[in-house]
Amino acid sequence: MAAKTATKTKSTARSKTAAKAKVKAPVKAKAAAGSKAVKRAPAKKAAAPKKPVAKKAAAVKKPVAKKTAAAKKPAAKKTAAAKKPVAKKTAAAKKPAPVKKAPVAAAPQKNPQQRHGFRVKEFIVYPAHGVGQILDIEMQEVAGMSLELYVISFENEKMTLRVPTIKWESVGMRKLSDGVVAAKALKTLKGKARVKRTMWSRRAQEYEAKINSGDLVSVAEVVRDLYRSETQPEQSYSERQLYEAALERMAREIAAVEKIDDQGAVQKITRILFKSVEKLRQSEIEADMGDATEEEAA
Repeated sequence: MAAKTATKTKSTARSKTAAKAKVKAPVKAKAAAGSKAVKRAPAKKAAAPKKPVAKKAAAVKKPVAKKTAAAKKPAAKKTAAAKKPVAKKTAAAKKPAPVKKAPVAAAPQKNPQQRHGFRVKEFIVYPAHGVGQILDIEMQEVAGMSLELYVISFENEKMTLRVPTIKWESVGMRKLSDGVVAAKALKTLKGKARVKRTMWSRRAQEYEAKINSGDLVSVAEVVRDLYRSETQPEQSYSERQLYEAALERMAREIAAVEKIDDQGAVQKITRILFKSVEKLRQSEIEADMGDATEEEAA
């Protein structure tokens, strides 16, 4: 009896478990079906919007790219079109420039034989060296700069000097004296010598300053004051040197002005000096004789 009861209890328990299992099975199936349905539904919904968005994005991008390309092409053409007239205008502006500059560049070459009134082959006076002749006007590069120079020859000193054309005034360079100044210088020789009673060293400095002044009349004064005839006392060595230097300067310029040779100019000057000294000496003799006659009469 007890065994039957236990068997029934087991069978009842099995039946209940199977019933519960049957009840749970549909629930699980439903749950699984529900989860599948839930999972599939969002997948379908997510996939659906993505395709149109991609297409829309592509559709949007393509027109933009085309529009940009279309916008860029006209810009390039416009820029090229704008640049061409500028290039032509610039080229047109550059062409007249050389035409205007050409006369300025060619102007100095029209008369290359003359600068500041001094011409090639002309005789001039350079204070420190006397009369010289301009052989040429040339261009030289000095310290990386182009410099225009007078090429001056001093025949008596056997020397060639190059002087910048822009410094002609500062160095005292001048043209030959005219006839009026030359006549005044020759007249100065006829005057009486003026010898200061000072030390010879100071007088020598004054004579040198006059010789190097470049003034023809001042040079004539030195020649007059230092001249000594045969009847006068002899000169010292330094006096003789200064006299010869002054005589050479004066004779060279007188020769250039009167168009005679240097020797002829020297002879002309010394002849005037000799006559002047003899005239003064004769007048002094006559004055002494007159004084003697007055004393005898008294």
